[in-house]
Formats: sequence, structure tokens, C-alpha cells
Amino acid sequence: MNKLFVGIDVGSRDNAAYIMLPDGEKHSSFPIQNNLGGAQTISKRVVSALTELNLTNVVIGIEATSVYGDNLMCFLREDGALSKFERKFHVLNPKQVKKFKDVHPDLPKNDPVDAFVIADNLRFGRITTAVYMDDYRYKALQNLTRARFYAVQSLTREKQRFMNYLFLKCSGLAQEKVFSDNYGKAALAVFEEFDSPDDIVNMDVEELASFISVKGKNRSPRPDEIAKAVQAAARGSYRLPKTVNDSVNQVMSISISSMRAMQAQIKSLEKEIERQFENIPNTLTSVPGIGKVFSAGIIAEIGDINRFPKGQAGLAKYAGLVWNENKSGMFEGQDTRLIKSGNRFLKYYLCEAAFSLVRCDTEYKRYYDLKFKEVNKYQHKRALALTARKLVRLVFRLLKDNRLYKPV
Repeated sequence: MNKLFVGIDVGSRDNAAYIMLPDGEKHSSFPIQNNLGGAQTISKRVVSALTELNLTNVVIGIEATSVYGDNLMCFLREDGALSKFERKFHVLNPKQVKKFKDVHPDLPKNDPVDAFVIADNLRFGRITTAVYMDDYRYKALQNLTRARFYAVQSLTREKQRFMNYLFLKCSGLAQEKVFSDNYGKAALAVFEEFDSPDDIVNMDVEELASFISVKGKNRSPRPDEIAKAVQAAARGSYRLPKTVNDSVNQVMSISISSMRAMQAQIKSLEKEIERQFENIPNTLTSVPGIGKVFSAGIIAEIGDINRFPKGQAGLAKYAGLVWNENKSGMFEGQDTRLIKSGNRFLKYYLCEAAFSLVRCDTEYKRYYDLKFKEVNKYQHKRALALTARKLVRLVFRLLKDNRLYKPV
């Protein structure tokens, strides 16, 4: 069946469109602004070309470029003029577009050429799965789960910076595992409210134990032992000049405030995620240990499970949980790496859910432990990735069959 192919190179301010005929010849190309007027222009030009050529099918594709193409794709999908035709929408991975462009070695690098490459890639016919846009509930949930992902990443980076500052202020406390959680209330109170290691050392140990107990809301079973360990770590710490020490205290105070703010943001996002998730019936929450937040993160990225015709293998590749082959002739390499492509958000939530499942499900714990002991390096990362790959099979089957999880 003859189709019209439309490639759109998206930018923050301007887009470039290329309309390609079914035989690969050029129909037209034109620049437009990335706004409502530009989207209306694309729609009119595409409808005009379809009418002129007496075609009923159109394939429209853009290259994934941050969020700059989301509004355009929503507009084209909802546009009444285009809805009279058979349409398919694709969001192409930039790596895929770059690799396809390599078959045209003499092409320059500019927006009109990139739009041509996208259209020709669509015409080549190796892209079979259209972008999922049938249910905006998934997109709404995706906005929240991705915002949580970025907030968690920011919190992790801030914690790493904080530990660097802690080493400057009191190196012993950064080196020794004195507190069970260095970011708990009792630990942060010690780090923030004592100006220097000497202040900790000179304090009466019973008073320090009482301070730790009160700040930790009496949750510590042995505050006296923790107080002694804190003083021992402080005695062996470096001392900074007062001017430098004061600046470190100021930076640490700001860092602690930032971490508390980020934790509040994450808590607020998770509350809204759970509320939005109630609108999407699913069976993933029947798996012990995954919970609503991780389930929401997984389902928001998957959308309709039926859009993966290759089954759980296709879902695993979409998540980036597939290993590159390393063999030639009789040689087969032992070290293989995960592919670099794939949906990083789905991969993150699958790995987080898998690690949570390891703590709650005996079958997954045995599997993780087995894979952990198979190698001597990258043990946790390898075992977690393989456990997440195992979880993909479970996720696919539960969603595909719409059934509850029954542990073995």
C-alpha cells in the first residue's frame, strides 16, 4: 500500500519538515516554527499532499529531542484534518537516525537533511512499532515518574557531595560507619550542630549520647556506644583552619537543607503518583515488594503491553536489558556488555523493583545470590541486571494475561 512519509527534525524554536513520496522522491521540504502555527502549517501541507496524490496513508516521524517534539506529536494526533487518513506516528532514537544516515556518507549536517533522513528511515520500513499515544493516562503518569527519577538522581548526587564535605570537616566520621544511616536525623544533627571535631571530643560522652538519642527520637538501641564511636572518629580526624572550617560548615548546612527539600519533593511526587496510578488497572502491585511507585514507573513507560509483538524479548530490548554478542567463528567472548540503547527510565524502575523483590521473594533472592557468586567483579551490578531481566518475563506475562502473581 502506497504511503506518504513525513520526516520532521525538531528544535526548541524551529522545525524542518520533509515530505517524501512513496517511491522515495521528494515532494516538498520547508522550515516552520515550533509552535501552534507551525504545527498547523505541517498539517495543511500534509493533507494537501495526500489529497493531491490520492493517498490515504501517512507515516509521520520525528527524532527524539528532549520534550521539544511532544506538543507537536499530540497536536498532529488530535488534528481533525489529519484524522480522516490512516496515520502512524514514530519517535525515532537519535542513535538509530545517526546509524541510518551513515549509509549516505556525503550528506551534510543540517536540519533539512536530517528531516530527509528521518523520512527515508520511515520509508525503509524497518520501524514496526508506532509510538504509544492511545491513552494519555500513561503520559500523565510518565511525567510524574520521570520527575521522580530526576529528583532521586539529584538527591543521590547531593549525598555524594555532602560526604565529600563531611570528609573535610571530620574525616573520621566519613571513613567509619558510625551511624547506620549517615543521612538519618541523628547523624545529620551531629554533622550540622557541632562546628568542629574538637567540639565533639570535648563534650561529655553521656551528654553526647543523650543528644544522639533525642535527635534520633529514641530510635537508636545503643546511643552510648554510638557516642563513644563518634568521639573516637572525631579524635582521629584532621583539623582545618578556622576560616576554611567555617566555610565548610556553611556549605554543609546548605547541602543538608537541599537534601531535605529534595526528600520532601520525592515524597510529594510519590503521593501524586499513587493517586494517578489508581486510574490504571493492573496486576503488578500483586507482586510483593514492588509497590505502587515502582509499578507505576514500569507501566508508565510500557503503556499498552500489546505494542510489543515480539513478546518479553522485545520488552527487554526496549528496556535496554539485552547483552551484546561477542563472538566470531569458533571464538565466543566471556565478557559481554548491556546494549547502550533502550529506555533508561524503564530500566531504572525495573532494576529498583528487582532489588526490592530480592528482599521480599525467596525465588528472586536465590537467583540474585546465584548470579552474584558466579563472578568476581561487578557482582552486584551483574546480578541486579540479570534479576531485572528475569523480572521482565514476569512483568510481561502478568500484564499480557492480566493475572495476579502467585509465588512458587
